[in-house]
This record gives sequence, C-alpha cells and structure tokens, in this order.
Amino acid sequence: MTESRHDPVAPTHTRRLAPGGSIDAHRHDDHQIVYAGRGVLTVTTDAGTWVAPGTRAIWVPAGTVHAHRAHGELDLHVVGLPVTENPLGLDVPTVLSVGPLLRELLIAYTGVGGGDSPERARLRAVLLDQLRTSAAQQPLHLPTPTAPLLRAVCDILRDDPADGRTLAALGRQVGASDRTLSRLFRADLGMTFPQWRTQLRLHHALVLLTDRTPVTAVAHRCGWSSTSAFIEVFRRTFGHTPGSHDPR
Repeated sequence: MTESRHDPVAPTHTRRLAPGGSIDAHRHDDHQIVYAGRGVLTVTTDAGTWVAPGTRAIWVPAGTVHAHRAHGELDLHVVGLPVTENPLGLDVPTVLSVGPLLRELLIAYTGVGGGDSPERARLRAVLLDQLRTSAAQQPLHLPTPTAPLLRAVCDILRDDPADGRTLAALGRQVGASDRTLSRLFRADLGMTFPQWRTQLRLHHALVLLTDRTPVTAVAHRCGWSSTSAFIEVFRRTFGHTPGSHDPR
C-alpha cells in the first residue's frame, strides 16, 4: 500500500458502498472514525486489517494510509476530527465498541448537513463524550506479517481458514520449524499462532455471516471443531451470538 492519494480534510458524511465495493488507499491530515451502519467494514493498512461489524467502529489516526472494503451492502458513516482533537489518545488504528447510543449518534451526526449550528455542536459534543466514556478498545486487528516464512504460513491460512494443521505441520510445508515460526509470530505480529488464527477465523466468519451463510456452515468453513465452539468464541468476542448478528 505504498501508492495513495492525499486528501487533507477528512469529511464527515455518509456513503453507501455495494457488496465488494472499496475505497482505494488514501490518507488524511485529520483523524477519522469510520462506522458501518449496515454491513461489515474492513480497513486495511500496511500493518494489517481491522474489521468492524455494526457493534464496532474503527479509529483511523491522521496520516495513516488506509483502504476500505465493504462486505454486504455497506452504509459507511465517517466522522472527521482535526489532528488536535483525539478524545481517546490513540495513535494507531483501533477497533472501538459501539453501544446503542453511540451508534445513533454516529448515524445522526454524519447524516445532518454541514455548518456550525448550535444543534450540530451539541450533537458533536455528546458523540465525543460517548467515545471517551463507553468506546472500549477491541482486539479485532489481524496484523500483516513481514517475515517471508511467516507470510507463507499466513497466506496458506488466509486461503483456507478451516485448515486445522498444527504449526509444526505448516512449518514442514514452508521449510521452518514450529519453534522458529512461534518466535516469529510473537516478534513480528505480537501474538501467538493460535491467537492469530482465531482472529483470522473471526474476520472470515463476519464476512460469511454478512452474506447470510448459516451459522453451522460458517463454523465448518472457518475451522471450528463444532458449531457450539464457534458460537462461544463469537459471543465472547462480540457480545452476542452469530445467530443474532444483523448486517442490517
């Protein structure tokens, strides 16, 4: 993602993207909050991919080169904030939890016209206050490896998230020991192999659910040993079961 356009101002607006639609790599001099009111949004940078269903938003710091991709019909709500305003003090892309009130504030604020009316200023103040008090950070980042051996392993699993082979078995395919790969996962990606694979499977599961794939099929295609195991991991991560996941 080395080539990108530079759009100094990050606009506050709502935009609709068709399934599979994307916004090419770009950067702003402003911070952004991006939220999918419908569908599932992924934001990708050189460092990895962040995924956000309707219960999550993504913080994109000023200057970050990033691209958007829609999974399902996507209503993209974008809030631009000047670089001097960083209510959570975040300097890297981060997934944030979105409760019912924050969701309605994001939709309302990005849907009204521009200007500096008192009503708009009050709405913005409440939105920022909700960010400070309720938008907990979520571990929904799938980092991109830089080490060639690790990239080879991760590419195998990206092609088939249901691949259940051990790290030792995958290592034999790429010509590395499981000890070497385990060390690379921690050093290069900041997580263990099981943690990375779980993140990959959850990302893939969200996309499949957005396409209204049955929960049992999602569990199978993402590599969980049983539907109940998938449901439990999904519930712990997102706060609700996959059966109640609503791409809107």
